[in-house]
Amino acid sequence: MNILVIGDEQNFIALQRKGGLAAHTVERADSLKEAQELQNRDLIIDLQFDAHPENAGLYARYPAIPVLAGIVKTSLQTVKHTYGCSLIGCNWLPGFIDMPVTEISLLEEAQKPILAAIMLQLGWEYEQVQDAVGMVTPRVVCMIINEAYMAAETNTASREDIDVAMKLGTNYPMGPFEWSKKIGIREVYEVLTAVYTATGNERYAISELLKKEATNS
Repeated sequence: MNILVIGDEQNFIALQRKGGLAAHTVERADSLKEAQELQNRDLIIDLQFDAHPENAGLYARYPAIPVLAGIVKTSLQTVKHTYGCSLIGCNWLPGFIDMPVTEISLLEEAQKPILAAIMLQLGWEYEQVQDAVGMVTPRVVCMIINEAYMAAETNTASREDIDVAMKLGTNYPMGPFEWSKKIGIREVYEVLTAVYTATGNERYAISELLKKEATNS
């Protein structure tokens, strides 16, 4: 396949760690504006779509080209309503890109065989989830991070102790503060803000300490 990857060097390196790209022709661009023409592409992987949803306006002009877009802070339904194009949503948040199983959302049944063919050619495993702001894993992980910040905010325990307790007590691979560093505290804040706005659920109300650190980062 002729693949165009939109994203910075660091996230592209994480994508390469998944494997599968070496067998294809791959070009990386920092932004869609810097990319070469799209019409000859077999696949576009947009790692930064959440930050640039306006990219969907151009993708709408090439409906035959599948796009694996990083859609965590919005929903496919919103993108379809705003820009008139159907993308394939992926969890491309930093810290999740190179995970062995990619979390994916679809809007249309017709996309399923297209997705299956792409993943077979790339050799990637994936799990389909419902189209919703925050997807599943990012929403859960960011909520846990938020709860950890609330505990730290009230001096319930130190950050180091919270990380150790979560790893030993729940067998998590990383503690919540370790996760926040890997994802990026601003990303965590933006995911929680998007989910809270979409749901209005107070369980996603953001810790003042987390908000402060995200604002100052």
